[in-house]
Amino acid sequence: MFEIDGLKKRFGTEAARPLFEGVSLQLRRGECVAIMGESGVGKSTLLNCMAGLEPADGGSIRLDGTELVGLDDDAFARLRRRSYGFVFQAFHILPHLSVLQNVALPMWLLDEHGIEADRRARAMLERVGLADRAAGWPRELSGGELQRVAIARALVHRPALVLADEPTGNLDPDRAAGVLDLLLEGIRRDGAMGILVTHSRTAASRADRVLRLSAGGLHPEAART
Repeated sequence: MFEIDGLKKRFGTEAARPLFEGVSLQLRRGECVAIMGESGVGKSTLLNCMAGLEPADGGSIRLDGTELVGLDDDAFARLRRRSYGFVFQAFHILPHLSVLQNVALPMWLLDEHGIEADRRARAMLERVGLADRAAGWPRELSGGELQRVAIARALVHRPALVLADEPTGNLDPDRAAGVLDLLLEGIRRDGAMGILVTHSRTAASRADRVLRLSAGGLHPEAART
């Protein structure tokens, strides 16, 4: 389980007003939640706090019972490599690595090299329909293909939690739908937990729950009639 309780983040100094506060969430294996909200409300900052990339100013974050708030940078980095997967709007595929090497990278960061890393990277590329591009280079791929590589990379090491920040924001609607299918299928199939930040109601509707972030916390998104 991934749990957040009373999370708070200020704009700057201790005296500054909160960007958000009172953020609470419970997420179980195989479940994906979408987070929506106005621009500037702190959706990406919230993801960064979940991942330990920015410090929270209060509250609790627990992954499978382990308290993450207060972990030192090295401890959080080790946990992040092992237990987190990331998918970003801008792909963040490394141009100097082959497609296969990009997917295998999380395994390398866990000191898993050689045949097993290669096998799992190839299996993930097959799952996202890019097995024939393993030896290719990122510059040879379309935007939709790059995002499929990013999904394969996010899932290859079987993380507990997948954080996706506007993963379809740079894609046309047809490609976005296919990429989202692969991402959600992968999260559920592997028994991971997924948190999807998006401006797209179409994308958000595919999640198990839709929540809206405001300065006062996370709340269920009201259905539109």
